[in-house]
Amino acid sequence: MSISIIIKWSGQEYPVTKLTEEDTVLDLKEMIKTLTGVLPERQKLLGLKIKGKAAEDDVKLGMLKLKPNTKIMMMGSREECLEEVLAPPPDNEDVINDFDIEEDVIEVENREENLAKIARRVKEYKIEMLNQPREGKKLLVLDVDYTLFAATSMKWIEVKMKELGVTTHANYKITFMLDSAAMITVHTPKRGVVEVKPLGVIWDKFPEFYSRKNTIMFDDIGRNFLMNPQNGLKIRPFMKAHLNRDKDMELMKLSQYLKEIGKLEDFTELNHKYWERYLSKKQGQ
Repeated sequence: MSISIIIKWSGQEYPVTKLTEEDTVLDLKEMIKTLTGVLPERQKLLGLKIKGKAAEDDVKLGMLKLKPNTKIMMMGSREECLEEVLAPPPDNEDVINDFDIEEDVIEVENREENLAKIARRVKEYKIEMLNQPREGKKLLVLDVDYTLFAATSMKWIEVKMKELGVTTHANYKITFMLDSAAMITVHTPKRGVVEVKPLGVIWDKFPEFYSRKNTIMFDDIGRNFLMNPQNGLKIRPFMKAHLNRDKDMELMKLSQYLKEIGKLEDFTELNHKYWERYLSKKQGQ
């Protein structure tokens, strides 16, 4: 019996119709290779499972009980694309040449037009709740691009967060995720108009839970903190994931910092720029 599947990859759909129930997952991957150029070993087929686990290459497609025209999302890159990822990072104005925000903070943080933009975001932006805020808990805001993994679209972020187990983990709960629509543009004296991430949107949405006193945000781009510099911690970017995923310990070290400052009632006296010095001092006591 023939099987019809639609593979979704890189914003396009690829119909697969020349397979039967006796063909295997590997046969499917070989067919996908002819359509997309992505090698089987580079493919990750999301949602292709048997008994709750990812289907191995030798599993017959008939065992997966796929409905006609089932859509399967694929993650993977062609070899030529991987070469670009593994090569030294290009000059990226967003990541490599991020400017020092200190000179622009006073000019930006309290300007009436910027505060008005935040007020509009609070009124118009809808936050999709994953879990309800808990009283007495502090707020950690994590950037995604170059913090958890390489930059990508919001659609893929949602998929990857699920695949990584971030949104379903038993030991912690994600309250919500925000996309670029929650950001605002501000004018800086030296760099002109830039986009920033105002924590004021969250604070005004949940005033009974979150404020400057209990919020910290990790981001690899310093200018994202322009509207709330006291609450931002600029981390080293997570880049060239294929080479560095086993060596990058930045978030592991920062987890120790979070444990230390989590004992405090008020974060406003901290200078996160010197977090490593603070952590070393605390661990040496």
